[in-house]
Amino acid sequence: MDAFRIQGGQRLTGTISVDGSKNAALPLLAAALLTDDHVSYSGIPKLSDISNMLTLLKELGCSISEDEQTTTVKVEDSSNAHARYDIVRTMRASVCVLGPLLAKRGIAKVSMPGGCSFGDRPIDLHLRGLEALGARIELDGGDIIAHAERLRGATIFLGGPFGSTVLGTANVMSAATLASGQTIIESAACEPEIVDLANLLNAMGANISGAGTPRITIKGVDELTGTKHEIMPDRIVAGTWAIAAAMTNGDIKIERFPLNQLLAVRDVLEHVGVHIHQLDAEQDTNACSVQIVTDRVLKPVIFTTQPFPGFPTDLQAQMMALLCLARGNSIITEKIYPERFMHVPELSRMGARLVRQGATVVVQGVDHLVGAPVMASDLRASASLVLAGLAAEGETIVSRVYHLDRGYANMEKILKSLGANIERLASEQVDDFLPAVETVSKNQVIQSNS
Repeated sequence: MDAFRIQGGQRLTGTISVDGSKNAALPLLAAALLTDDHVSYSGIPKLSDISNMLTLLKELGCSISEDEQTTTVKVEDSSNAHARYDIVRTMRASVCVLGPLLAKRGIAKVSMPGGCSFGDRPIDLHLRGLEALGARIELDGGDIIAHAERLRGATIFLGGPFGSTVLGTANVMSAATLASGQTIIESAACEPEIVDLANLLNAMGANISGAGTPRITIKGVDELTGTKHEIMPDRIVAGTWAIAAAMTNGDIKIERFPLNQLLAVRDVLEHVGVHIHQLDAEQDTNACSVQIVTDRVLKPVIFTTQPFPGFPTDLQAQMMALLCLARGNSIITEKIYPERFMHVPELSRMGARLVRQGATVVVQGVDHLVGAPVMASDLRASASLVLAGLAAEGETIVSRVYHLDRGYANMEKILKSLGANIERLASEQVDDFLPAVETVSKNQVIQSNS
């Protein structure tokens, strides 16, 4: 498995642009199953998750045409409604084909989803919502099988123990576009990715109002048509680049930065001493140019992850890496996925002082981090280890970076363009570096603790 080799201590400088959102693109691509016409997308990021989704759509009878700017999807054969385990196990978001398949073809057979391994993320809310629309649901051999001649509108509550469900809202909202009558989703996810999906569906002829609020109303229509759609910028990637700049005391300009969607992140960063300055007040704050400016001394902060518009769980690990360098004690509480702390032992290998108690971690700031061999466990945890490596003294090897390829397109190339000393090692090269790194890391830890 590939790894990143990072020589820390380089200050990041330059200009980069934020790619289209992975979390938005996956349900947007699945929505093409709701029409027989062409649906064209611009700004689709080049990620392994996207590649897997396109492979799944091909299996479900879609033709895919791509050029540098546009990806076009068209249903050619509606006979297959089975999303097989071989594909679905690689990507949890594959479950978002369930609603569109059921609404359009009357049947959907989707394997129970896979994805990251940081805790239980059941899909019972998806199924409960579809059952409320009239679907008959059964489980057979690890496959979810849903049937419905035509869905019918209903009032559905989608709140769960840790808040609303984003993919569940996307699934139910997509299915309800072709249901008879009116559907109301109460306690709907308010994330910008849901707004982006609603915008696409409305452009296809759906009648959706309230997206971005806890109550979404969908008036069913008989059919949807094709359209063209530009994917929103990825707010998690944007936040990751901003934190990378802060950790290296860098000077980075970020274009297509979704400032309006990162207000909670901006607020926490301001308390720490990291400032996001919009460069042109006339630009749309959903995709504007910003400069990242960092104070010489980082301050501790207390924050809790929450559903949008709160602090996103997908930036918790990256923010923890930054707070390792703050002067004082920070407290992070994870309210979305309480087990999402697989990066804690790996950051500790790099000299971080972290104390976990249940869903809370106390971060005791240190003067510096030290390079070490670390192992990625999930997409965002992997990003935090890369950021820590950029700021650490010495060499860091981040193994299993296939996790990063799921959510960051050409991460090492982008960071290298900003001045980072980072390279990708092929799997056969990794062992050549690990013994030397282990020896250096042990020496550095002894020196740092003396």
